[in-house]
Amino acid sequence: MKLSSFAKDRKRGDGLQPRCRDCVAAYSAEHYRRRQAAKGKAVREKVDVPEGWKLCRQCGEVKQHSEWHRNATASDGLSTRCKACRQAQGRAGPLKRAYGITEGERDEMIASQMGVCCICLAAPAVHVDHCHETGRVRGVLCFNCNSAIGKLGDDPDTLRRAISYLEGNAWKPTLVAPGVYQLPS
Repeated sequence: MKLSSFAKDRKRGDGLQPRCRDCVAAYSAEHYRRRQAAKGKAVREKVDVPEGWKLCRQCGEVKQHSEWHRNATASDGLSTRCKACRQAQGRAGPLKRAYGITEGERDEMIASQMGVCCICLAAPAVHVDHCHETGRVRGVLCFNCNSAIGKLGDDPDTLRRAISYLEGNAWKPTLVAPGVYQLPS
C-alpha cells in the first residue's frame, strides 16, 4: 500500500494515521449507519452508478445527467430529482396546496362528469371549482363557467337575478311615488 493512502497525523511517530483512508471511510460509514438506526432513522444504501449517470431517489431509476436540472448549490451540481419526477410533483403540488386534493382525485371527478363542464355541458372540464368561504371543492368546470361563478362572487342570489335577467325578466325597481321605489319580489 502507498503512503499516500494514509492521512497525516502529527501526533504519531511516522506522521501517518494507522488506518488507510478507505478503511476509515468504511468504518465511518458503518458507524454512521448504526447511529442512525439506533435513533430509528432510515439510512439509504449507497448505490454505485457509472460516470455521467445519477440515481433518482424518487423513481428509483438511474438516468443520464441530461435528464436532470442543474443546481449550483448541490455537491454534484444536479437537482435531487430527475426532470420527470420534478414535473410530476410540479403539477401535483398546487392542487394539494390550494384544494387539498391529488391529481387522481381530480381525474376521478372529471371522469364522473364524463370529461365535460357540469354547467355548460360542452367545454372540457379543466379548472377545479371551490367555495371561497369553506374551501370545499365543488367540481371541475371549464374556464368560462368557473370565472363566471367567481365574478358573480359565488353568490346564489346574484346568480338567480342573472338567470331572471337572461330570461327577459328585468330586475328593475318601479317608481311608486316620488323617491319611493318598489323592488320586484
